[in-house]
Amino acid sequence: MAQKSAKSTTAIDEAPEGFTVEERAAMKERAKELKAASRRGPRPNKADAEADVLAKIAEMPDPDRALGERLHAIVKASAPSLSPRLWYGMPAYAKDGKVVCYFQAAQKFNSRYATLGFSDDANLDEGTMWPTAFALTTLTADDKARIGELVKNAVS
Repeated sequence: MAQKSAKSTTAIDEAPEGFTVEERAAMKERAKELKAASRRGPRPNKADAEADVLAKIAEMPDPDRALGERLHAIVKASAPSLSPRLWYGMPAYAKDGKVVCYFQAAQKFNSRYATLGFSDDANLDEGTMWPTAFALTTLTADDKARIGELVKNAVS
């Protein structure tokens, strides 16, 4: 009888290789978003997309929901040209169909903080190094002002 290789067995304490449950869920959400977008046609209804974003924020537990609502208001006020949309199940804001910034709730990937992230399409280049994501636990008046400026710069 042939013996199994030691490499073919997995210890119970080892993490499985591949995607986490949360990552697989995000990919499934992205697939749903793409399917819904194809049904809506080449020119998506901005009101429907914003309703989807607001519904996703409403599903979030506090404090993520409160942060999401405040960030949505800041982005809309700072850069009204950005189009709200879902991106991997996260509220995101796009310019010419390309995501510029997004909000990742802490519970999305079981993180200890929420994240405001910017894609490489955001115009935030400053020297040879700059941040593309910010950890959020709460929003102060100074934070709101800084985020507003970041979003304005991102779309300029």
